[in-house]
Amino acid sequence: MQSIEDSEMLDVPTSTNTLSTLTAQDNLQFPKKISNGLPREPISYIKKSLGISSNDSRETSVLAKEANQLSLGSPFESSSSSDDGPAGEDYAHTEPLPYYTKKTGLCYDARMRFHTELSPPKDRSDYHPEDPRRILHIYRELCEAGLVADNSMAIPPVTPNPVYRILARAAKKTEVCLVHDDAHFEFVKSTSSMSDEELVRREKTFDSIYFHRQTYSAALLSAGAAIETCLAVASGQVKNAIAVIRPPGHHAECDTSRGFCHFDNVSIATQVVRQTYPEQYRKILIVDWDVHHGNGIQQAFESNPNVLYISLHVHENGNFYPSGPYGDLYHCGLGAGIGKNINIPWPTKGMGDADYLFAFQHVIMPVAFDFNPDLVIIAAGFDAAVGDQLGGCFVTPACYGHMTHMLMSLADGKLVVCLEGGYNLRSISKSALAVTKTLMGEPPERIAETAATRIGVETVRKVVLQQSRYWRCLYPKGELMMPGSERMHDVIRAYQSKILADSYKMINIWVFRERVSRSFEYQVLATKNYSTAVPLLVIFHDPPEVTGVPNAITNQLDLHNTWLADMSKSYIEMAVSHGFGVIDVNVPKFLTGISDEEGDPDDEALKVTEAINELAIYLYDNYIESAPPSLSNEALEQIAGVIGFVAENPIRPVSETFITDFAKWYYKRSLLFVNHSHPVWDRDKKISKKFGLLKRSHTDGINGMLLAHKPDVEEFLAKRAGLKVERPAEQDEDTIMVAGT
Repeated sequence: MQSIEDSEMLDVPTSTNTLSTLTAQDNLQFPKKISNGLPREPISYIKKSLGISSNDSRETSVLAKEANQLSLGSPFESSSSSDDGPAGEDYAHTEPLPYYTKKTGLCYDARMRFHTELSPPKDRSDYHPEDPRRILHIYRELCEAGLVADNSMAIPPVTPNPVYRILARAAKKTEVCLVHDDAHFEFVKSTSSMSDEELVRREKTFDSIYFHRQTYSAALLSAGAAIETCLAVASGQVKNAIAVIRPPGHHAECDTSRGFCHFDNVSIATQVVRQTYPEQYRKILIVDWDVHHGNGIQQAFESNPNVLYISLHVHENGNFYPSGPYGDLYHCGLGAGIGKNINIPWPTKGMGDADYLFAFQHVIMPVAFDFNPDLVIIAAGFDAAVGDQLGGCFVTPACYGHMTHMLMSLADGKLVVCLEGGYNLRSISKSALAVTKTLMGEPPERIAETAATRIGVETVRKVVLQQSRYWRCLYPKGELMMPGSERMHDVIRAYQSKILADSYKMINIWVFRERVSRSFEYQVLATKNYSTAVPLLVIFHDPPEVTGVPNAITNQLDLHNTWLADMSKSYIEMAVSHGFGVIDVNVPKFLTGISDEEGDPDDEALKVTEAINELAIYLYDNYIESAPPSLSNEALEQIAGVIGFVAENPIRPVSETFITDFAKWYYKRSLLFVNHSHPVWDRDKKISKKFGLLKRSHTDGINGMLLAHKPDVEEFLAKRAGLKVERPAEQDEDTIMVAGT
């Protein structure tokens, strides 16, 4: 018997049509309907549409077994000539295979634009971010792309299957009060009869809110549109849908309006669907990719085990709106809902496509498949989009399309997109267009950025470790810190102290100052001759690097496969061999009372730098020279040189605030080895002397650089100390010196 793989060698005419040609893309419109709602038409009509004659019968050998031949005739004719039984029934008398014909839905109502500021500013640049034009620009973009059949726009639809229009309606009080309390509903209702003066006075008592006499009706329409859109998908009227609505809702809490939001549209629609279809839609997934945390949605469902809420947002250690710890990764739900709340809090702005896709691939999609929802709702704020100054991130329309495409693989494709934030009119229009095209079946555009940032990877890693205790699909599992455990930098420093004490008689130098972090205790070691030896080498360095492969399940490191790289010891050995005094300062990654694991990395780096400066001044004034004072021209004469290694961190220029001609002195007495891929080498202009004398290193990583440039450092030190050091010729390397004014 021949295999299917050999079919290209068989005598199959290229003109033979197959059933695979009968797809929704063939634009075959059949007027006749049958009971299940799918279009049908007699086979003769279909064959005529495909250009197939009813008398065509072309037998072609496909598979053979012994003497029996199986033939493939016209795809619409029977494969058997027998008239007995179902097997002999002419295929032309049966119904063709069905194909999917449901459309994508769109809900939009111009009346939602009536919610405006009472006194819009004359300068258009000062308009409130939650601008009524937001939904108009999105709707117009969809029309201009040919996706909407709207004669008022005077643009005929390009696609033969435009979106199905879903009518908006005002939400009922009973629906709104599934999420909000009665007092809040009545207050928003009362704004419709308030005077302008009273509305202005009231809005000043709220958090980022403005009122208008049309606010109440627009908020009801927004919530009602979300409800109708979700019900249209849940009932099977459309395959998926997008609701272009405002005012947004995910900041509105049970008892108050917040952050441009009055009624929590997505939460209300979720509750209505669950109430209307209690058996069919028991589990609902809400994905909130608005750049701000959806505190209102989290509050509504944090105790509900049947609603999974996942939010990607900028957090900035609680300093980004809506502020506070509520959006951190440790809020995982309450009671029965524990594990059903997942926050992916970016510690800084500037996140891009690769970061969002990395979060989807490693957290959102694995958990979503595990949860297996009956319906998916996206709280689709587009304020993380490129060009939105309020969000400050760089997510492209293509990325929004890819995220939508991934979520369409859940819940049999039952997906609803509800607009939330997004305040750059062009950005939200292009992003919403990309999402709508994806919903309609068009593949998303390619992504240019594919490598997640270090901050993005670290954030997702922390979320996985936190959520892995609740989700079987997330690995590795295990606690980051078990009872009785100690930080490895303390353990390693104790080991270093023992080795350095045994090898070089180094002793601990005590740090007695409240302003200096307690983390520097036991981190400063010195040779016994540090107070008398000339020259004195002071080394500031990061903790040794520990590398290993953690267990994929438990996250534990196997000690026999874990290695410690400590290049500072070789430099101490070199200095001691030349009779130098040595003060060795180990700078921990985490400084007690200063560092914050969830803070802005740039702010944390600046705090650590300030702490190191404080420690350096303390050591100089108390252990090196009591006079002259550290911040003086006289003190500079006591320092023979400065050596540095930079792999990834920014290179900071020196300041002449306290010492005149400091930059000139620094340039003459410094030697900084900088990784070849560092951004400093991409500068078009010459580098200022304030950065010091830079030498390009062709070695990657701090430890590699320390090893490769040890001869350079030894030569520099010997020259400054008046010693003669023979350098092997083979250790010379091609370097680039860059300096300027």
